[in-house]
Amino acid sequence: MLKNLLGPEIRELIERKEWETLKETLENWEAPDIAEFLDDMDSGTDRVILFRLLSREIGAEVFAELGTTAREKLMATMNDLQIREILIDLPPDDRTSLFGELPGEVTQRLVNLLPAGERGEALMLLGYPEQSVGRLMTPHYVAVRPEWTVGRALNHIRRRGRESETISMVYVTDSSWAFLDALELHHFILASPKKKVRDLMDGNFVHLNPYDDREEAVRIMEHYNLPALPVVDSLNVMLGIVTFDDVMDVAKEEATEDFYRTAAVTPLRGNYPEAGVGQLYKKRIPWLMVLIGINLFAGAAMASFEEMISRAVALVFFLPLLIDSGGNAGSQSATLMVRALAMGDVRPGDWVSMLGREVLVAGLLGLTMGLAVWGLGIYRGGPAVAAAVSLAMVAVVMMGSVIGTLLPFLLNLLRMDPATASAPLITSIADICGVLIYFSIAARFLGT
Repeated sequence: MLKNLLGPEIRELIERKEWETLKETLENWEAPDIAEFLDDMDSGTDRVILFRLLSREIGAEVFAELGTTAREKLMATMNDLQIREILIDLPPDDRTSLFGELPGEVTQRLVNLLPAGERGEALMLLGYPEQSVGRLMTPHYVAVRPEWTVGRALNHIRRRGRESETISMVYVTDSSWAFLDALELHHFILASPKKKVRDLMDGNFVHLNPYDDREEAVRIMEHYNLPALPVVDSLNVMLGIVTFDDVMDVAKEEATEDFYRTAAVTPLRGNYPEAGVGQLYKKRIPWLMVLIGINLFAGAAMASFEEMISRAVALVFFLPLLIDSGGNAGSQSATLMVRALAMGDVRPGDWVSMLGREVLVAGLLGLTMGLAVWGLGIYRGGPAVAAAVSLAMVAVVMMGSVIGTLLPFLLNLLRMDPATASAPLITSIADICGVLIYFSIAARFLGT
């Protein structure tokens, strides 16, 4: 990448204080590359110097691409006038995203720096729920009227296109801004200038409500392969659009959050390299403490079979194998269910059919794994131990799979993120159940 090739040269120019040469060099870089380079810089002073060499327009683009920590450090070096210029130049959706990352009192101060028009726009977007489509949308789009000619519509697109987030989609509204249709730009380019816009309309469109969950925007945009989606209210008035780049950011954030939750880690604010020791501790300790409490039940369950264990010590040899197998089977099932629910491949009402199929699969897996440990059971403890271990393996694997299948559905029913059915949580629950199942079966076969 460009930053890897020219990074050493940039650092050398900073050391020699050749600001004009540095400014000319940066003008040849794309905003995402500059932002990535600034994010990677160790020196906060050098980061500030480079950022202030950028033009106002490029600076706003770079600021929108920066990580959370780099943004905050830069703003700490600016006065109110400089921050105001940055905020004014930021696209409305990026500005809303920035406000959402900051503490409430800081956001209020920054909103008050904006001119009246932008301030009203910012407050309107911030008024929507945090994870809603309304927080993603921008009110900057191009709209035309159905009674216009294509020639007039194209002239309007040329005049207003620079202010819009995108012109790949053109929206048709009436004089009251009621949404009528969404047309791709090429329909206008290829049509006769004298043709009416209404003649291009086919009524084939999809739209979002500002109160829809932002994951719905990801799903619809992916399903219909559209570069932008219109957002309309309950009265069919068009409020704004959600663009592909914002939806991609959401998909990345949601995938990252799910990844963290499957490991029982509260999602981080910002990137891992930017997180301090205190933040990492706070994000990880709650779940670990909860899991300690859950695992105490597994110890209590083992204690209730203490006498039997003392008479058949060979049972202890198979304990880690069995309870780990149940946890692993449960984690596999949960991963498949969480992914299917997130992608919309499975609906909450499908839990019965999904459970039936998973029980069948788990039974086959358990039988295979039970046969695999049969010989080892005979070697370590004789036929009775072998039978107990093999049957327990089948039961434990089926139990883990059932827990891993049902827990995501249950969390979804409770309006919680199914990804909260994390691997450590399922493993801990499966451990408790596995201990009870194993020693209960062993007590039957060994007569203790």
